[in-house]
Amino acid sequence: MYLSAGWISWPTGTSTLGSPIRSAKITMIDVIKRWLARVLEFISITLLVSMAVIVVMAVIFRFLGNSLVWYDEVASVNLAWLTYYGSALAVIHRGHLGFPGLFLSLPKNLRAVAFITAELVVISFFAVIGYAGWYLLEIFGDETLVSLSFVPLSFTQSVIPVGAALIILAEVLSIPDAWRKSMAGVDYEKEMIDQAIEEASKS
Repeated sequence: MYLSAGWISWPTGTSTLGSPIRSAKITMIDVIKRWLARVLEFISITLLVSMAVIVVMAVIFRFLGNSLVWYDEVASVNLAWLTYYGSALAVIHRGHLGFPGLFLSLPKNLRAVAFITAELVVISFFAVIGYAGWYLLEIFGDETLVSLSFVPLSFTQSVIPVGAALIILAEVLSIPDAWRKSMAGVDYEKEMIDQAIEEASKS
């Protein structure tokens, strides 16, 4: 394996199982996308587990008659963070709800126009969200959470501009692969489902 001109290539040969190995090229975009997906997976899983722990702790302490005053506010912030980071993870896998049947039924020229238009709308929308979120951070100033006065609102609400930036980055990184498949008439959602079924059958 060698790295050259921004891509990685594996020579054609035979695997240890006897199956042929086809030469493959992975662009730097693919590498970055893969690492970003792993980071987002780790963050999303961590947030999900922490939210579950907080909720369980809240139930136990309430049952013991000593309710946690901060759990509701912290759990809400946790859920908001999970929403943004999880959305970015879904974007990088093109996992959000779409209309592939309608989209792929369009002629190739109209499909290209629809693809570019959709990408511009999504990126522009989250650019506005990111700018508005950054503006809000300045408004909050030194304000803090009600239940935890040492946690500034600028920290909890930073997920808005950061999440918007991650979603834009994930969208941009996933464009090349999505474009190739769209122009080839490949149903992206069906491909993901078939891949998941294949992986499940192997396990």
